Amino acid sequence: MVGLFAGVWCFTVVERLLELRLSFKNAAWSKAQGGLEFGQGHYPVMVALHALYLCAMPLEVWLLSRSAPAVLVIGALIVAILSQGLRWWAIRTLGSRWNTRVIIVPNLPAVTGGPYRWVRHPNYVAVVAEGAALPLIGGAWVSSLVFTLLNAALLRVRIRCENEALDSLPVSP
Repeated sequence: MVGLFAGVWCFTVVERLLELRLSFKNAAWSKAQGGLEFGQGHYPVMVALHALYLCAMPLEVWLLSRSAPAVLVIGALIVAILSQGLRWWAIRTLGSRWNTRVIIVPNLPAVTGGPYRWVRHPNYVAVVAEGAALPLIGGAWVSSLVFTLLNAALLRVRIRCENEALDSLPVSP
């Protein structure tokens, strides 16, 4: 199962790098459209938490010789795959407006399609589910628990920031 975890971890790291590339491109687009950025203070904390999370998982698995029962690995893998699907559905629905920062372009209508028709922040649902599940594929339960708790505190700040930003700007109907 260590090989499966290593493969999933490598895939996740590459996927995050591709996300960051897309995010930089989309953030530039948003700013070119007059987008206003909010929450710059918590952004470095978010970047650091996610980077440490990606480093902690394999260290816990390999240095502490972690493993997990097959049923947990399969369940965690299913959750991770489903959360990736939800993440990319949200990204695709937002299109050029998606990035890892809080940049709101005035006078654009709120996105209400795709997963946004049911949940205001579907990407964060995916982040929470994947954040707990990925480490469990390798048996890294400490990484799963610590990231989940720290991410919950961060998401309280992040979601409040996004909601205030979205609610403060005029949008066209």
